Amino acid sequence: MKIKIGLIGLGTVGTGVYKTLFNSPEVEIVKVAVKNKNKQRNIENFDESILTDNPYDIVNDENIEIVVELIGGVEPAKDLILTALNNGKHVVTANKELIAKNGEEIFDCAQKNNRVVLYEGAVAGGIPVIMPIKTILSANAITKIMAILNGTTNYILTKMDVEGAPYEEVLSEAQKLGYAEADPTSDVEGFDSAYKIAILSAISFKKRIDINKVYKEGISKIRPQDIKEANELGYKIKLVAQAQLNNDGSADVRVHPMLIKKDSILAHINYVKNAIIIEGHPVGSIALSGAGAGEFPTASSVTGDILAIANEIGKTDYPLPMMRCTHSENAVMYDINDTVNKYYIALSVKNKKGVIGRLGAICAENDISLSNIVQKGVEEDNTADIYVITEQAKERDIQRMAEALSNDETVNAITGFIRVAD
Repeated sequence: MKIKIGLIGLGTVGTGVYKTLFNSPEVEIVKVAVKNKNKQRNIENFDESILTDNPYDIVNDENIEIVVELIGGVEPAKDLILTALNNGKHVVTANKELIAKNGEEIFDCAQKNNRVVLYEGAVAGGIPVIMPIKTILSANAITKIMAILNGTTNYILTKMDVEGAPYEEVLSEAQKLGYAEADPTSDVEGFDSAYKIAILSAISFKKRIDINKVYKEGISKIRPQDIKEANELGYKIKLVAQAQLNNDGSADVRVHPMLIKKDSILAHINYVKNAIIIEGHPVGSIALSGAGAGEFPTASSVTGDILAIANEIGKTDYPLPMMRCTHSENAVMYDINDTVNKYYIALSVKNKKGVIGRLGAICAENDISLSNIVQKGVEEDNTADIYVITEQAKERDIQRMAEALSNDETVNAITGFIRVAD
């Protein structure tokens, strides 16, 4: 007897899941919820009789044992999942926003009902990372994650690098190609990556992560000049999701652009690819990379979760114990202002004697040491561009220095401010 599946959402990923599981010997998709039942589907020989425009038909169907939620967003997804769990169904989802914001409520409900919620597809498309962390890497004390988790921003930054084109132009192209949404805010301002790194850090550090305290900064202020200068200094610019467990047990979780050394793994992850570097003991450092989104890559993760649950049904009274949420401690979140980083700073300055000396004095007054300083040619308006990379410094000191520079009569503007990876 095949395990009966209900699918909520038949968009890009939902279509991939349906195609992947069609004629599966283990499971059968018996009902699919969609917004518009009359929409043309890019699925050969699709049986439209299984469609419904009411997702509660699925979560309340007593014959369905696994509910697959692929509509995204918080509501109605949260209520649908909670209803499914309370009705005794297992759940598979790719909803990173919901898990990041409401994971505690969902996992508590799952535990109360002795059901499992799996969400491999929520973090990095087709890259297997959640199940490996919870199973084969479970003996490790994971202390750091650095990752590229958003294909849209990685595509934009790669194109800006290769073509020297401005952000707005490349974003428009990405939207036309379907790599960026009509409203790209979630991707380009770091929200999407923040949800994903919050999930990864929670399962890695075994502590609950407050998504509202995850620092996020997007790529909309990155200029072609910054990318060009980074290249000349030996770096690539990437939107990096980073999580670190500090010695005092606090969690430093953030998303922002970073200058990455050209010889590092992340510097070579281009276009829509994703990558995750995990550091822990005893494994050391490992890297996972691949397609971070798309119909079949994400469907691979979702269907893997479905089959993992299906293979447990009827065989045990407590399925998949290692995949359940077992931590209840809330992480103390480290403030971005207390972090220590290197920094790339681009300045437009007046072309006059003593400017570099004034810059050095302001840095010294704020306990900042410079590692590199480059001045470029004088423009027609008698201004010059200066690019600096600092030594390690506390964010609070850098921000104070930036304020002093902005108020100094020799500085026209701070035109670039990007943190630099070690």
